[in-house]
Amino acid sequence: MFLVLGCLVNTFAPQSLMIGSFTTALFKNGALPLIAVMLFCSGAQITIRTAGIALWKGMVLNTSKVLLGISVAIIVGKILGPHATWLGLTPLAFISAMSNSNGGLYAALASRYGDDSDVGALAVISSNDGPFFEMAFMGLSGLADIPWIALVAVVVPIIIGMILGNLDEDIRKFLAPGVMISIPFFAFPLGAGLNLNQLVEAGLPGIVLGLFTLLLTGVGSYFAYKLFVPKSTRKNDAVGAAVGTTAGNAAMTPTAFANVDASFAPYAAAATIQVSASIVITALLCPILVDFLARYERKKQGLSAETSPEGIKNIGANL
Repeated sequence: MFLVLGCLVNTFAPQSLMIGSFTTALFKNGALPLIAVMLFCSGAQITIRTAGIALWKGMVLNTSKVLLGISVAIIVGKILGPHATWLGLTPLAFISAMSNSNGGLYAALASRYGDDSDVGALAVISSNDGPFFEMAFMGLSGLADIPWIALVAVVVPIIIGMILGNLDEDIRKFLAPGVMISIPFFAFPLGAGLNLNQLVEAGLPGIVLGLFTLLLTGVGSYFAYKLFVPKSTRKNDAVGAAVGTTAGNAAMTPTAFANVDASFAPYAAAATIQVSASIVITALLCPILVDFLARYERKKQGLSAETSPEGIKNIGANL
């Protein structure tokens, strides 16, 4: 609910979020520091015993997301040509939207439906942030620097929290409530970075791109999670679908491609608009998909919906 509310406010009354001081800091610009708080508190709940499974979950989900996301662009490009259009979308649009995930939304969903090792998996999943994998798989050259420092920056809060939590049990217990408390506070500014007008501007191809991203990479990663993560370490398999999103900074990927290979330049503007639509659609629909799968998993296990901590009401209270 908070993410959708932020999107609605930013669409219809964006200036209300820009009055300055604490209001703008919390409701418009507060996502990153509050996500960092959640990662720090989650890290404190990861024991040395569970650190390895967090890395494995991250590897499974990151590999699934990247490979599934890139596959459509590669297939379309190979069959129709690298600059051809299918369903109004070029391979550039497919690869830009589908192969990287919204880390903040994944963290929120993982903390709600999974456990601390699922949240810790973000340390690996964050490596799909940016155009590196896309360019590597498309066979492009010219990317001079791999932004390793950006990956380190994601991991540091988790590691510091983990160190403190393992040194002192009281610190771990003290920080535990911070995981859930922080979610609505960063969900709203995440939504405030979205605008429903992007859907209108992108048209049907942008909507199709968002649905492709959600269903192919979300559902595909859900099955990858079920297949490759040991059952004893899985709280709810629905967490795998939480990577079925498009990252907010994916909108810059078409331009990055065009800067490396000028042949993509004529297609970059349209792809950017379509990717922006995918960002909005997946951010709004991915929580619903994860909740649906979580209910399905619990029903399969013989647990009633009434006893489930999941559900649209609960997700509304946290997202």
